[in-house]
Amino acid sequence: MEETKKQQETTSRRNFLKTSAIAATAFMIVPRHVLGGPGFLAPSDRLLVAGIGVGGKGETDLAKIYESGKAEIAFLCDVHDSRAAKSVKAFPKAKYYRDYREMLDKEHKHFDAVTISTPDHNHAIQAVAAMQHKKHVYVQKPLTHDIYEARLLTGAAEKYKVVTQMGNQGASHDGPRLLKEWYDAGLIGDVHTIYAWTDRPVWPQGIPWSANKAPVPSDLDWDLWLGTAPYKDYVNKLVPFNWRGWWDYGTGALGDMGCHLLEAPFSVLNLKYATEVQASVGSVYVDEFKRGYFPESCPPSSHVTLKFPKTDKTQGDITVHWMDGGIQPERPEELQANEVFGDGGNGTLFVGTKGKMMSATYGRNPRLLPLSKNEGLNIPQTIARVPGGDNGHYGQWVEACIAGYGKKEVSSPFSIAGPLTESLLMANLAIRATDIQRKNQEGKIIYPGRNIKLLWDNANMKITNFDDVNQFVKREYREGWNLGV
Repeated sequence: MEETKKQQETTSRRNFLKTSAIAATAFMIVPRHVLGGPGFLAPSDRLLVAGIGVGGKGETDLAKIYESGKAEIAFLCDVHDSRAAKSVKAFPKAKYYRDYREMLDKEHKHFDAVTISTPDHNHAIQAVAAMQHKKHVYVQKPLTHDIYEARLLTGAAEKYKVVTQMGNQGASHDGPRLLKEWYDAGLIGDVHTIYAWTDRPVWPQGIPWSANKAPVPSDLDWDLWLGTAPYKDYVNKLVPFNWRGWWDYGTGALGDMGCHLLEAPFSVLNLKYATEVQASVGSVYVDEFKRGYFPESCPPSSHVTLKFPKTDKTQGDITVHWMDGGIQPERPEELQANEVFGDGGNGTLFVGTKGKMMSATYGRNPRLLPLSKNEGLNIPQTIARVPGGDNGHYGQWVEACIAGYGKKEVSSPFSIAGPLTESLLMANLAIRATDIQRKNQEGKIIYPGRNIKLLWDNANMKITNFDDVNQFVKREYREGWNLGV
């Protein structure tokens, strides 16, 4: 009797342990989102983001990153409180800083990635600092202000093994991929010439620096805004937008729109680094007889010609024409009189041996010329699309950051964005060369840069035939600011 009772107790204990083990196993395989309730995101699937420059475009960038559904905005940093106000309101739990250096020093253990949407002249120093803390980075276009900085950031992305993306969202649009499929299918033959044009600048250029010193707004840290740039007294109407037209801070129309309009040619033709460049610029006159000389300001318009060596996608060299300030190339003869060229104010045209194709800003609305060729066109899709297109540019970066370096593809990593930015900045070298003054033997001022062809030594990052312009390849930072490399 006693033995039977012990056997029953043993059997019951075994059944309990077995049942408990099954229950425990079942609990372990329940999906994580069920454990946390609707909308739960495991910490390993969530990206904690810090934003540097969170007003204007920075505000949009953070909103789009948050909308990906897998990112949390943990920290905000801006030198201009009123510009940051909307982001502060949108992300009330995010801690706010003015100095990005303080934020990185104090909080780097508490976030994974950084977005940078500041003026061009501070992109590089902020991106390098973030990467040195092993943070993934999203940097607005153009990637940098100087060629040296672009080359440095390209190498730093690989050195620090972080996920990178430049904010030229058109790189994730379907348009450039469709253009590439058309080209690979041989629809326009071998491309030898590219035209890209913009109606920018829509801010003042070709003007003198204001002599009217103004009080610094109480909510703006002017010294931090200047950052790497030479110290100057604050003037009205520079912040938050018109800095784009001044060489100390911006990169002109090329910096603003070049990445958006030339990304498609770079991706379609596998372009990398240009070998030569020349430019002509529009003049400003202080009166009807005297040309203005304002070397601190970008010109009101320009036409730049870049030469690229042949690639695996072309049979010979490629000539790229950049035009801004309202200058446009001659309308293709295949385009009817009232048909829109590009998107009207901006566009890109591919000229091949068998035909032509064009697109609007960001590579959108690609079309073969004449437009009748697009009717009934059916080319197999060979290139994967980015879900969400332009907006997917942000989510793509978030997913890649969560997966880790080298695990998922992004559309504009620094390995691609670096060479693209360098070519645009090389075009700016040619523009700036037109403003370099010298005196001839008679003491008369001459402009040796005008109509000169600049020859580029890519390995050594220098112009070989006009040394005066090399000062702009790598500018001197203001004392107290350095890249730390």
